[in-house]
Amino acid sequence: MQKNISFKQNTEKQPEQKPKETKTPREILVPKLGYRGLEVLQNAESQFPNETKIIVEKLAELIKSGEIDETLDGGKLLLLFRSVGLNIRMETKINIEQDGKFVSLSDKLSKQSLDDGEG
Repeated sequence: MQKNISFKQNTEKQPEQKPKETKTPREILVPKLGYRGLEVLQNAESQFPNETKIIVEKLAELIKSGEIDETLDGGKLLLLFRSVGLNIRMETKINIEQDGKFVSLSDKLSKQSLDDGEG
């Protein structure tokens, strides 16, 4: 009876380990992403969900097969998406240094226009 109980417990534990081995294509791709790569991927997923899913699947296949062994930074990933015709829009910020601090250009211009309007 004790053997039956321990056998049942062992068989219940084994199926829990199998799902961990299979990763989704996105889980395979994300560790290979470099600087701002995840940001580009998230923007692509929100703007073109169906097309991005296909591209992520193909990239995961290439990573699994070893054809891609380098890290994909945001620039390379953005170039890839644009080369297949997906124009991913990215938020762009321009910062300038003012009094030892970095201030966004839009903040600086809005301050200047307020100062000009007062005088």
